[in-house]
Amino acid sequence: MIAAFILVATFITAFISGVFGMAGGLILMGALALVLPVAAAMVVHGVIQSVSNGWRAVLHLQWIDWRILAIYLAGSAAAAGLLAFASFELSKAWLFVILGLVPAVIWLPKHILHLDAARPHHAVACGFAVTGLNVVAGVSGPLLDVFFADTQQDRRAIVATKAATQVVSHGVKIAYYILPALGAAGLPSVQWLMIAAPLAILGTTAGARFLALMSDVQFRQWTKWIVSVIGAVYVIRGVILLTGAGS
Repeated sequence: MIAAFILVATFITAFISGVFGMAGGLILMGALALVLPVAAAMVVHGVIQSVSNGWRAVLHLQWIDWRILAIYLAGSAAAAGLLAFASFELSKAWLFVILGLVPAVIWLPKHILHLDAARPHHAVACGFAVTGLNVVAGVSGPLLDVFFADTQQDRRAIVATKAATQVVSHGVKIAYYILPALGAAGLPSVQWLMIAAPLAILGTTAGARFLALMSDVQFRQWTKWIVSVIGAVYVIRGVILLTGAGS
């Protein structure tokens, strides 16, 4: 039943990510945290999202901004190097709280936080911060979106470049949690993950077709509100677990 739940969640969230370039990963991380230990949830999420983001990058290959991606990799490598000397794992309660707070960054006024991934030093900071947050909370889409909100690109370039950067971040996350996950119960078998991979591709492909029907204005508006509602639900869930009411 857990594996079936993961497969259904994989397809639905891949479709959502295929449309908005984010939100799907946030939903999937919460769904996995409900049924798996934290380390196992991180690895499964990383594998599924790597496939989903990787396929989305392939679908929109011509739109990827390779300059931004190359600079992003430098920041991501720095974060990976720093994380190599740290070892930690959040409880489920705090995982939900942090997951829920991540979308709040997209509401910060521009005079407080005005970022643009097209600027080299911002792209480096993006790689470092997004990769680090992805390892801590499992997702970093809303933070990544802040760096792309003001870039002079259309929705396809934003979705394509973000997808490519997320493949890197999820790869770092898998490497960080794979040993704790293998040492604990709850990690789905390789066979189930092999079934989840094509479902992620199908969901992403369907989402890409829906994306073509949206305008840039609709894309930005829906993205902001969807992740905010999801974040509020996660914070409530985390607080319930912290108070013991959900145990």
